Amino acid sequence: MKSTKLEIQNKKGLTLQAYLELPANQKPSYYAIFAHCFTCTSTLSAVKNISRALTNHGFGVVRFDFTGLGKSEGNFSDSHFSANVADLLAVNSFLNKNYKAPSLFVGHSLGGAAVITAASKLDNIKAVATIGAPATVGHVTKLFSHSLDEIKAKGDVEVNIGGRPFKINQEFIEDFSKTDLPEITKNLRKPLLIMHAPFDAIVGIDNAEKLYRNAHHPKSFISLDGADHLLSNSRDSLYVGNMIGNWVQRYFDPKENIMLDTEGEQLVAHLNLKEDNFTTTIQTKKHYLIADEPKSVGGNDFGPSPYDYLSAGLAACTVMTLKLYAERKKWDLQEVFAYITYSKKHSNDLMLDIEKPKRMDHLQKRLKFVGDLDEDQKNRLKEIASKCPVHKTLQNEVIIETELV
Repeated sequence: MKSTKLEIQNKKGLTLQAYLELPANQKPSYYAIFAHCFTCTSTLSAVKNISRALTNHGFGVVRFDFTGLGKSEGNFSDSHFSANVADLLAVNSFLNKNYKAPSLFVGHSLGGAAVITAASKLDNIKAVATIGAPATVGHVTKLFSHSLDEIKAKGDVEVNIGGRPFKINQEFIEDFSKTDLPEITKNLRKPLLIMHAPFDAIVGIDNAEKLYRNAHHPKSFISLDGADHLLSNSRDSLYVGNMIGNWVQRYFDPKENIMLDTEGEQLVAHLNLKEDNFTTTIQTKKHYLIADEPKSVGGNDFGPSPYDYLSAGLAACTVMTLKLYAERKKWDLQEVFAYITYSKKHSNDLMLDIEKPKRMDHLQKRLKFVGDLDEDQKNRLKEIASKCPVHKTLQNEVIIETELV
């Protein structure tokens, strides 16, 4: 995942630190903005994982720190809800001027309330997704309700939220009561996806019910069963990102991915060595894939390995070729399975008589046919399976030219 550091000025002149994540071809079809949870930052692993997943669906994603959080300028006491919404509008304006107007807002927890509110003010936002969002903005004051009297009496008070100290004041508290989120949600009239964990201990599942009830169609709900509020398990955050990426395709026109040039078949793979370990994003003109290595060799196992893809290409080409042949012959081939196993084997074990015995790449292809076929037909299909284009490519001498671009 390609990450570019951005510095964005909000309406108060404070600098917000942001990161732009791009898909493998570096040319997103659409842009999205991610709003993190209350007191969180844009570097939370869940934020990064969801952004990564969205880039695999062709999005450029901006994740940023709200005022007074992470590496953004300002004080946390200035990061009240209205300021969060203003920050979102500033990031939206920056993208519109320097790249392309974003089409999707994604918000986690209080960030979910912020994206609903900000989206209601913007025509360019075509869809909104929330994760663990509260049904009312004032819900967050429960986190420091024990200090409300002290804040009223003393002004600035340091409170502990999630194990970390933050300074807040009366203005900070009062701002949360200024926004009527249920009414804004009711009037949003944009596709809304609500995602929530049934046993969220921070923002209860009843909040998702209220949000869903207030929203008008098209609206969707996805249960994040087993997840915690912060999506601390990477499996949960990647699931969230992939589900949002799939859901939003319903509302956006499909676009071909732009490649380096337009001659022939194109595919691009991208790996950020500092952030992605072995996790590699792959794009063709119309599709997005993930490649990785197993955890046993130091990978994250987020996708098939390179040799899995090699085997997959052979298997897919084999069954497609057999389909075409059987249909041309009008044979009763109803289903075909191709099982591929890649390994390294010694030439002696393969009973090969070569001048210098050695270890060799070995692909075993096993076939299973379903249909009313006699033995002669099955044997002929077995022969045809060895004539599929990928099979022949792997057995031919292949010339691979490498150049710098």
